[in-house]
Amino acid sequence: MGIDMRFGQWFVIAVLFGLASVPARADFQVFACEPEWTSLVREFMPDARFTTATSYLQDPHYIEARPSLLAAMRRADIAICTGASLEVGWLPTLLQRAGNPKVQPGRPGLFFAADHASLHAPHEHVDRSMGDVHPEGNPHVHLSPDQLPRIAEALAERLGELRPDAATHIKGRYIKWRVQWNSHRSEWQEAGKKLQGKNVVIQHTSFGYLLSWLGVEATIDLEPKPGLPPSSLSDLRLMDELRRGFFTPPCVGVGAVVWLLTCPSASARRF
Repeated sequence: MGIDMRFGQWFVIAVLFGLASVPARADFQVFACEPEWTSLVREFMPDARFTTATSYLQDPHYIEARPSLLAAMRRADIAICTGASLEVGWLPTLLQRAGNPKVQPGRPGLFFAADHASLHAPHEHVDRSMGDVHPEGNPHVHLSPDQLPRIAEALAERLGELRPDAATHIKGRYIKWRVQWNSHRSEWQEAGKKLQGKNVVIQHTSFGYLLSWLGVEATIDLEPKPGLPPSSLSDLRLMDELRRGFFTPPCVGVGAVVWLLTCPSASARRF
């Protein structure tokens, strides 16, 4: 029996049980380090209250632990972050200052997405000369169509543990999301075929998982090293290479998340 058929059957069961289950209460407080995790949790617990530490216009490496975030972390029932050292510059301080026992390291209320994924490009040794390189591997796993469902399943289970009265409701919404995700994956793969065989320019390693999934190789990275802006010399070299016919995504000068959200040809629906 194929996975789509099995999820189709589970979808019917989820609807039947979900209608009779108790939805998550609106007093459940969610702290998300990045907007992608806010969006994911909202699929499972739409009535929860959310605080998102960063926007898609911000670099999640560098965030100020401002008072509003401190207050939100103190109220949080769960804190959901990427992990893999992406937030290492500010999250430990925020957790310590908030003093919320629910979301301290090792507690069920602290969820790192990277802990439930297989990260690309881990490093045994890392130093600042390498740029923003993470020893655990590339943390931008939210752009992996294969790995995000694993993260979503683990997250739904964790939410159910923290809110057992709504566990069946959360499970039902996860199954519904998974069925829809599987359907979109086929569309994305078909749309991505137009990129195969092209020379693709990227900014940062944010698109590594997505391009690997599509079977597309990034020929040029705008950053000479991860997290470092290109120099004037590298800009000149890049322009010379682009003149030779490289495929450049629209809005290539903006951050990866902005590129996905604002550039028409990069959206998940149109690619």
